[in-house]
Amino acid sequence: MKDSQIDTLSIEATSFTLSSGTCDRSNVQIDTSPYQGEVDFSPLDKLQGEEVLVDPVSLADLLRNSFVYPPHSIYRNVKLAGTGFDPAQDMHIAPQYHYRFQSALAPSRPPPGALDVHKLLETYHCLLCNSIARTTANMRAPWLLQSGGKDSTTLAIALAETRPDTTCFTYLGGSEENEIASARLVAKRLGLRHESLECNPERAYDRYLAVLPRLPLLTADFAALSYADLATEVHARGGDGIIDGLGADQYFGTPLHRMDHLLALLAQGIRLPQELFTSSLVSRNFKLCFVLSTLQMDPFERYFPGSRFSDEEVDALFGCDISARSRQRIESFRSDIGAAQSKEAIRRITCTILESSMLAKGMYMAKAVSLRLAYPYCDEQLRDWVFNHVPDDNLIGPGGVNKVLMRKYIARHFKELPYVVSKGSFRFDLRGLASRRFDQVRAFAERARDVMPGAPAWLDTNRKFLDNKYFASKFYLLAVTLPWLLDRIHGSKIATHVK
Repeated sequence: MKDSQIDTLSIEATSFTLSSGTCDRSNVQIDTSPYQGEVDFSPLDKLQGEEVLVDPVSLADLLRNSFVYPPHSIYRNVKLAGTGFDPAQDMHIAPQYHYRFQSALAPSRPPPGALDVHKLLETYHCLLCNSIARTTANMRAPWLLQSGGKDSTTLAIALAETRPDTTCFTYLGGSEENEIASARLVAKRLGLRHESLECNPERAYDRYLAVLPRLPLLTADFAALSYADLATEVHARGGDGIIDGLGADQYFGTPLHRMDHLLALLAQGIRLPQELFTSSLVSRNFKLCFVLSTLQMDPFERYFPGSRFSDEEVDALFGCDISARSRQRIESFRSDIGAAQSKEAIRRITCTILESSMLAKGMYMAKAVSLRLAYPYCDEQLRDWVFNHVPDDNLIGPGGVNKVLMRKYIARHFKELPYVVSKGSFRFDLRGLASRRFDQVRAFAERARDVMPGAPAWLDTNRKFLDNKYFASKFYLLAVTLPWLLDRIHGSKIATHVK
């Protein structure tokens, strides 16, 4: 979407207040479980004009955590039945969350050493190949998003047998980490074609704005712009489908490390003056900003990645007390959190919640660019076998080593890969986006004052700090959210009350 297109949009939203009440509009419910195959977003097509209510609490969710808490969506009258929510429930009326794949809920798994490792690996290979064959059956030219890590390397090995026509595609997101060499080595040895793309934040943002009118829903995942860049590139290079390696963490297990425990202890929900972060002592130090921001967070929400807006900042952006309503959405998960028998079990719950963002960005972008999308790890037969029949020591090893079975599978074909031994996180050039597109996003904020009256002031106050990733991350959230609002708000409304 070009600036000229933004200029033609009128903002029909009004300032909103928080009050009780119910929505009398037509309700829509969509099953977004990645285990069902392609998600059907067509029910959204029937919503037109005033039937579309943008939910202010969901907007607060995006700024506080980069995603909308499930089962909610960016629209007030659209609910999503993802992992942990039974789609047979009415998601609009007190839906119940329960995740059945916690280790403590598993039947007695075979004890360590009881099963032959070779047979385990062969079974794993067969199940993974079967899932790949099923999920890519409707793709003519599949492209694997290949980070060079465990999940994508494992998929590449199975793809070499089942879909040797696959192109491996690696994204270089920033200067802090370069996984291309490892990914290229894997593809070459397996006989797969390999391509790469270096992050250009301006190109990625332009591509996001171009596909934005066709996005069915909204997430502000920190890889959303990268995904828009990748999906557009795949389409331009003749691909018709994307294979994504997300989805295995929930049932393989998510061990916590020392830093995870420390951050959880630091998260105390303390409100700190925002002037502290812009002080000369703190404002240029990303690590110090990150630690101080952690003090302000709920311990559960600190498991979510990235630097996000504090509750105080969100209230200032909206000009009303709305952050508490967003935080209250954690209560839907309290029963499972309270029943969790370990910190690792709590972490699994966060993985299912993050699925609403991490997998959704692929679902939304693929839909917008008319690509097929496959999540081979989201296969019921594969998941159930791993959960019930793989010994604990092949899931999580000593010292919190994760996905031991995957590591052994990779070791049959390769020596330890550098990126597998020391894996970082997915990167995007946040500071580059902030420095090169500040004026554009500032203009979006000015035009969206009716929705977020405090956004222009936040941008003006913090402009000089955007070379710090802590502030640049928040800029990113506004850069993703504001133009979507300007596009959608034409012909729709902001909900004027909150449940």
